[in-house]
Formats: sequence, C-alpha cells, structure tokens
Amino acid sequence: MLFSSLVFLFFFLPAVLILYYFLPPRLRNAFLLLADLVFYGFGEPAFVLLMLLSILINYAGGCGIACCRGPRARQLALLLPLVLNLLILGVFKYMGFLGETLRLLPPLASLPDISIPLPVGISFYTFQSISYLIDVYRRDCEPQRNIFTFGAYISLFPQLIAGPIVRYRDVAQELADPRRESAEKCSIGAELFLIGLSKKVLLANPLGELWTLLSSNPAILSAPAAWTGAVAFSLQLYFDFSGYSDMACGLGRMFGFTFCPNFNYPYTAKTISDFWRRLHMSLTGWFRDYVYIPLGGSRCTLLRTLFHIAIVWMLTGLWHGASWNFVLWGLYYAVLLIVEKRFLGRLLTQLPGIISRIYTLVLVAIGWMLFALDETDRLTAYLSAMFTGGHASGSISTTQISAYLPLLAAAAVACLPIVRQRFLSIPQRPRRILAAVLSVCSLLLCTAALVSDSYNPFLYFRF
Repeated sequence: MLFSSLVFLFFFLPAVLILYYFLPPRLRNAFLLLADLVFYGFGEPAFVLLMLLSILINYAGGCGIACCRGPRARQLALLLPLVLNLLILGVFKYMGFLGETLRLLPPLASLPDISIPLPVGISFYTFQSISYLIDVYRRDCEPQRNIFTFGAYISLFPQLIAGPIVRYRDVAQELADPRRESAEKCSIGAELFLIGLSKKVLLANPLGELWTLLSSNPAILSAPAAWTGAVAFSLQLYFDFSGYSDMACGLGRMFGFTFCPNFNYPYTAKTISDFWRRLHMSLTGWFRDYVYIPLGGSRCTLLRTLFHIAIVWMLTGLWHGASWNFVLWGLYYAVLLIVEKRFLGRLLTQLPGIISRIYTLVLVAIGWMLFALDETDRLTAYLSAMFTGGHASGSISTTQISAYLPLLAAAAVACLPIVRQRFLSIPQRPRRILAAVLSVCSLLLCTAALVSDSYNPFLYFRF
C-alpha cells in the first residue's frame, strides 16, 4: 500500500488514527502491530509470515543476548540471530543475482534460473533488526521484553516500506506506555506528511514521466536532452524518497514518535563527502556505526582506511539492489570519496562555492545514471549521449522537453533551503494560518492528481 494512494489516504489512515486514539494507552502498541501487519499484508499477504518470523527471531535474539553473562556466550547469542537475518535477506534478495552471476561462468551456464519474489521493505526492517541486536550486545539499550511492543517497532508501518532506518535506542522511550501523543504533534505530523505527499505527487511523479520519455531510447538523444534527463531523474529520486521520508516522519508524529530526519538538502553539498552526509542519513549512519567503525574506520593505516571505504560502499551499492549496476554505483562513490580524502578535499574547500557545487552536482548526476540504468547497453548509450550526443534523430522534440521546464525550475528551487527559510521568517500566527491553508490546498491538489493520473511509482519499493 502506497502512502500516496487514495486507499491509504482516505480509508486506512483515518480508520487507524481514530481507533488508535480511542484505545487505552496500554493497548496502543499491540494495536499498532496489528495495523502494521494489515498494512504490509495489503500488498504482500504471503510475506506477513516472514515478517512475524523476523519479529520472533530478533525478539528471542535480544532476550538471549541479555541473558548471557560471559563475553563468549554473548558473542554466540549475537551471532545466531545475525546469521539468520542475513540468511533471510540473502535468500530473498540476492539468490537470483547469485545464480545469474554464476551462469556467466561456462561450467555453470546450465544452472537453472532462480526467481524469488522480493518482500517489500526487507532491507529496511532487516537493518533495523540488526542494529537492535548489536545495540543490545553493546549494552547501548536494554532488550524489549514485551513482544507486542517489539513487533510494533520492527513492523511500524510509517517507516516499514522505505525507512528511514529507525534504531531501537532512539525510540525506546517513545515505545514505552503511555506514549505522549498530542493535538500539536498530530497537527505538525499532518503538515509534514502533506509536504512529503506534495513532493511525491506534484513533483516526483511528473519528473518521472520526463525521465521515462528521455531514457526510453538514449541513442537518439542530443547531449542537452540527455543531461536534462539526468537532472530530471536526480530530482525525481530526491523528491520521491525525501517525500516518502517526510510522510514517514509526519505519520510518526501522529502516533507519538519522533524519527530522525533522513535528508538535509543534499543538492547544496560542496563535496561528495558532504553530499552523503546529507542524503539518506539513516543509511549512511548505519553503515558508519555498524560496518565502517567496527572494521577499524580511519584509526589505521591509510591503505587500510581506503580499503574500508571501498568495502562499505560496495555493500551500500548491493544494499540498494541485487544487480551489477548497483555494485558499480557503490564503487563509483568509493573512488570519488577516496580521491577526495586523499587529494581533492582540501582543494575543494578553497574553491568558490559555485564551482564546488557544480563539481558535486555533475558527479552526482552521472552516479544516478549508474543507479537508474541496469542494462549495460542502455547505460553505455545514455552516458555516451551525455558526453558526445547520440544520433539526435529528432524523435524527441524540443517542444516535448520545453513543456517540462517550469516543472524543472520549480523542483530546483524546492530542493534548496531558501523556501523553508522564507516560510519560517513569517511571524508565527500568520505562518500557522498559511500552513493550514497550504495543507488543505496540497491535499486537494494531490487528490486531484492521484484521481486523474495512473503514473504513481515509488522508486525505493524495490529496495
């Protein structure tokens, strides 16, 4: 079930909110668990059992770690649920990719094709489970003894499908009964949800239509058209995913939770390192705390540090998808970050801001092409069109592209902090009135767009 669907907006969410607020506080976590499973089962009924299995494995794992006293026993108690989590993720997400890769070897060319459906959101809730187990092992948090409360945390529908990755220690207090919901939190949450919905429906969806138009046959594109497509996809992905994160954070507020922000205007970054401190912050923080630092981080020789960066970014690419283009995308960023760390970093800080921002945006746009195009021929043709121009046969007219220019301009402004800064500069009382008016208008516009338009994808559903 998409957040940007009429079923969710006008049936599921109102029904869940009404029942939730009428229930006694002590029953709310159990009700949330039920609502989470209904939400997940709406589109993936076969995988509800997998979700329940994940809850049981990690609940038992956390309790088992806490019961052990010796370091050896605690390590073994951590290892078993960790292996089970990674095994489940590996089977459902990477088994087909592994078989496809092995078939490239002549002796194994006759291996049968392995096709396993990918459970939606499995990467997100698996990473949440792993962070919980490791935090309990490190004694950064106490294990959750109530299985309904723990189940609500793992399957919490506001961030179940595509994050942000919420660590248990950050919401442990809020999971405790009674949670402090309030009319003010609900109002702020609703406004944040509608901001995210507007990003998704009014910006990401039409930008996706432009990207589909331009990427369908890259061989016929001129260089300007190819770069326009790269910009369109860059903006589509940002508004698609940051919009979803805003909706998730807004829904969290409605139910009494405060999730950490997942984006901080990444397209204003002056370096690639800065870009990844601003984009998908919950994921980059997860890899930093649970992979990079445990490997040794930068507390070792330069060569070893660079190796750690390469490992983390190869895993980051694989996390996003079981395909070689994602591995290439991850290694692309590993090389850029290594070059910045070793050579370019100091130079970039001395350059005028406009130059360093252009440098970052150009490299990011190229990176998104590696991310978006999983067929080698299409990727090669598109990159070739960006730098040399294709055959430019005229199948895509300038008029078709120019019709999207106002949208591109609006999206470019909307991804800058100036919009928020100007809004916050308005005195509080008129700002609250304006926020209410804009919220109503955005809901009406989004509803009209969803009713009239069947194009409503969500890019991160496959992750």
